Parts: sequence; structure tokens; C-alpha cells
Amino acid sequence: MRIGIAADHGGFELKVHLSAALKAAGYEVVDFGAYKLVAGDDYPDFVVPLAQAVARGEVERGLAICGSGVGACVTANKVPGVRAALITDPFSAHQGVEDDDMNIMCLGGQVTGDALSWDLVQTFLHANFKGDERFRRRLLKVAALEKDKHP
Repeated sequence: MRIGIAADHGGFELKVHLSAALKAAGYEVVDFGAYKLVAGDDYPDFVVPLAQAVARGEVERGLAICGSGVGACVTANKVPGVRAALITDPFSAHQGVEDDDMNIMCLGGQVTGDALSWDLVQTFLHANFKGDERFRRRLLKVAALEKDKHP
């Protein structure tokens, strides 16, 4: 599985940790930056290219990290075809994929530790969309919003 990852200064250290863990686990990791720690860089500069790659299918799933995870999540969800969520617990990490077809998980590099983040990433990556009619129906309504066609 190809996993995209992006972080600003607030998530840089967690990105480095998770990238190494993903590679050790056999995942192909596509790094969208930041490539070095630069205080004051801007999360949209890294999250937008990641989100676009996820939406185009160039990577199967994405991890977007900033200090709290909130800015990365807001940004990622502006790209049509992206379903991103800020995840802090294992239930949401798998349920977001199973029911809502979440394709980007957002994390807070300053609020979620390395061990918990790795557990959340593994849960996210092992989950699969259930595809039940009710879930598909809901996602069609979300997709209509992206096209400015309200259901």
C-alpha cells in the first residue's frame, strides 16, 4: 500500500517517526514534506499536495500532521474527494474508514504521542470501507456538496 504523509513544523517529528515505522512495516511512503524542520512553515503547503494525491488515487491513504491536527484536517477536507478526520482514538480510526470511507487521517504532532499515533495509524490502514447501501448513500450526499449540488 502506498501511503502519503505530510507535516508542518508542528508535526515534523511525528512525521519522521511514523515514516520510519511505516517503511519498517513494508509500506511504500510518499513524503510530501516538510523535508526539514522550519519553524513557522505553513501546513497547507504540504497538506494540499498530499490531499490532491489521495483524491487522484496516486496514494491509497494519507496522513496529515500539524501541531493539533485541526489545521491539517480543515485543509485536507477542502480538496474534493478527500474525507479527512482528526483521530485521537482507535474506534474512530477504524470506524471512519469502515463507515465513512475516510482516506486521510489527521494527527496532532504536539498532542498525540508516538506510540498512540502508531497504533492509530495501524488501525486506520488495516480498516476497510464496508460499502453498505446506507454508507454509500451518505457519501453520495457528501460528494454532491463538493459539486455544490445540495442533496
